[in-house]
Amino acid sequence: MSKPLILVSNDDGITSRGIRVLVDLMSELGEVVVVAPDSPQSGMGHAITVGNTLRLDKTDIFGDVRAYKCSGTPADCVKLAKHHLLIDGRPDLVVSGINHGSNTSISVLYSGTMSAAIEGAMEGLPAIGYSLCDYSSDADFSHVGQYVQKIASEVLDRGLPTGVALNVNIPPKRNQAVNGIKVCRQAKAKWEEQFDVRRDPTGRKYFWMAGNFVNFDIGEDHDEWAIANNYVSVVPCQYDLTAYDAISVLNNQWEF
Repeated sequence: MSKPLILVSNDDGITSRGIRVLVDLMSELGEVVVVAPDSPQSGMGHAITVGNTLRLDKTDIFGDVRAYKCSGTPADCVKLAKHHLLIDGRPDLVVSGINHGSNTSISVLYSGTMSAAIEGAMEGLPAIGYSLCDYSSDADFSHVGQYVQKIASEVLDRGLPTGVALNVNIPPKRNQAVNGIKVCRQAKAKWEEQFDVRRDPTGRKYFWMAGNFVNFDIGEDHDEWAIANNYVSVVPCQYDLTAYDAISVLNNQWEF
């Protein structure tokens, strides 16, 4: 039997440590093709490139693994892979990451990592976005391998519902072993932004966005709880943002 074809992308850029870890892990499970941004694209969400050129260049950064760097966004990378590079071979799995930092809760909407995975789901492909909840430049990835491969293997063996991508967050390396994997919901939490007003050398005003992450969720079945309690969180996500419960309210109570 032929090996499964696995498409790897990310948002931290093709030279990041996280994608190298992911490529090595996926190469043990199947044939890997990499299409990733040529520069960091964190926080791009599901942006796509319109009105500008897109460039795609082959690179030997991963040795014998077929790899391309793209001038566009994570979503662009998956689109180009699916509709240009791999038109003769449908990927069996799309994986994105491993992101340097958390993509729990509301961050899934801003995440380029998850947008690459969700783009895969939009194309009808099983897809996973992986994040390590450690923002440090020298983050320790040594404990992630078994969880990354276990979840990917399950998806390859069992598939996913059409249109669903998994948002996987892995706790940072701690003194104790990870407690296991929990399938969760997205926590009810948000960023409360603050804008630091500054001046450039010419005296012109500019803003630097900062803020705090606030968790309003007291439950114990969400991704923030899982990470805080040293579990790998797995949240099934979908691109359909329809608020179905609101449809009847608008139809029955509003006057059009």
